[in-house]
Amino acid sequence: MTVGCIRVAAVGDLHMRAAVAGRFRPDFLRLAADADVLLLAGDLTDGGAEAEADLLCAELEGLPVPVVAVLGNHDHDRRSGYRIAARLTELGVHVLDGTAITLEINGIRLGIAGVMGGSGGFPGHPGSPDEGSPEHRARMRRGPLDALRLRQALDLIDCENRVALTHFAPVLDTLAGEPPRIYPGLGCHELAGAVDAGGALLAVHGHAHGGTEFGRTQGGVPVRNVSYPVLGRSYAVYEVVPGARRPAGTGAVPSPP
Repeated sequence: MTVGCIRVAAVGDLHMRAAVAGRFRPDFLRLAADADVLLLAGDLTDGGAEAEADLLCAELEGLPVPVVAVLGNHDHDRRSGYRIAARLTELGVHVLDGTAITLEINGIRLGIAGVMGGSGGFPGHPGSPDEGSPEHRARMRRGPLDALRLRQALDLIDCENRVALTHFAPVLDTLAGEPPRIYPGLGCHELAGAVDAGGALLAVHGHAHGGTEFGRTQGGVPVRNVSYPVLGRSYAVYEVVPGARRPAGTGAVPSPP
């Protein structure tokens, strides 16, 4: 571990449901040994059901480090996103949606800006915002809109150590392994533009279950796909070094066995 760094644990796509109840809790309770903060990158429930929210809260209650989250598309199933956000807030989880929070960790300030994001496509893999169902069109338009909100949230952070947290992907790199035909639905390149312009040192996302962990924006910011199916473990840990232009730690530290 780099001396004086901030250790950021992250995971997304827990898809809490009865079949996985209790899977993450033991590792989460030991988080303080590995990390200073936990980021949750959306799709925390499998379909927004109240019973799934109950299971999610049971996994996250009383954790030893601050927890910051964004919701994913499945958390909004049943139009239940606001209920899940409220439940998490009651637990002390900081739920971001076009907003940012600054935490003081070991005397160092860390700013985290978050949005769900959306589809929108990438160069060579454009989206189709004027075609398909109303839900498809709305999701395709949400990517660029949330990119603007992410940039604004990053700009509001009053420290230099900034992390961008989204559910949808900002770059193609971390989609490698997914069928290229679905790339436009998995993220939006304008999110990466916001990451670069907003001075983030690290970008974290989920959503792409079949993708890969490591990527980078055009401006050189490390991007990490922390979807649980990609990680295969309860969380990965990345180092953010205060004062550095980019994080020194580009690898991940496995969670406790």
